[in-house]
Amino acid sequence: MNLALNQARRNLGNTKENPSVGCVIVKDDILIGTGYTGINGRPHAEYNAINNCIKNLTNSRLYVTLEPCSHYGKTPPCVKNIIRKKIKKVFISIKDPDLRSFNKSSKILKKNNIYVNVGINFKKNKDFYRSYIFYKKKKLPFVTCKLASSKDYFTINKNKKWITNKYSRGRVHLMRSQHDLIITSSKTVNNDNPLLNCRIKGLENTSPSRVILDNYLKISLNTNVVRESRKYNTIIFYNKSNIKKINKLKKLGVKMYQIQLDANGNLNLKEVLFKVQKLGFSRIFLESGIKLATSFLKENLVNDMKIFISNNKLNKNGIGSIKEYFKTFLNNKKYRLEKVNLFDDKLISYKIK
Repeated sequence: MNLALNQARRNLGNTKENPSVGCVIVKDDILIGTGYTGINGRPHAEYNAINNCIKNLTNSRLYVTLEPCSHYGKTPPCVKNIIRKKIKKVFISIKDPDLRSFNKSSKILKKNNIYVNVGINFKKNKDFYRSYIFYKKKKLPFVTCKLASSKDYFTINKNKKWITNKYSRGRVHLMRSQHDLIITSSKTVNNDNPLLNCRIKGLENTSPSRVILDNYLKISLNTNVVRESRKYNTIIFYNKSNIKKINKLKKLGVKMYQIQLDANGNLNLKEVLFKVQKLGFSRIFLESGIKLATSFLKENLVNDMKIFISNNKLNKNGIGSIKEYFKTFLNNKKYRLEKVNLFDDKLISYKIK
């Protein structure tokens, strides 16, 4: 099951609203097939593992991180394939929260005289599927917020672009590859001119789509995000209409959606997430400045917080302190999943809800 989980990790964040599942098949104590969910959610892991098998599957054992599908969708149900291939035993880590499949495949398999075991590596795999479970139950995307700060809690260095080291920045690229969408603000795009893609060799094609929140359409047409909008799916959510600029952005390949305002005259963040969900995104990486991050936190829309902390102080060169974050939002929160030493930098992961 650990091998199956490692398979599932390979496409985390790249399967749209479908979960990233891992599957391995064993016969005569020999590993004969492995598979994981394909890009955009198809084919399923079980289908790929079965197709990759090097031996006949009769009397083999199948290990899968999430309950196989039992309903007809864009593809036939995986349980049908398992039965047809005469697999003898199926080991499932956790049940699928999708009501179309929940607890159904086990019953179908048992009716066909296939042994079923549920619960191996349950705790580890449930944690891996935390975003998927949230997405299915709440009908909202799972939001991970990333911030970087100096040792004295400043987020901006007046004299230098970077606060953290290259190892921290590399970890951010890995995180981007594990999410299907980045949300940021036009202010961040205009000020920092980021690329917002994954630049790890071999993972370039896992770069997420981008949503820019831009109430007044202030984004510069010369920014990297706009100039590369045909290469990377780029979306702008706005409210104040500017037909001339909208037409220019559309010609450059940017998709445009008008969003309602909240009581404070800002883009309604809950509506943003509902729209994002309707567009098929489920894992969101919030990569912005303090203002937008604070707004998401105040609305209770952040699930996980990732804070990269440099070993260096900025003193008078630092602005944008996040010290109040630790008092207001992270008080009594236990870091979980990770507390990583990144060559003097450190990464602390918090579960917000």
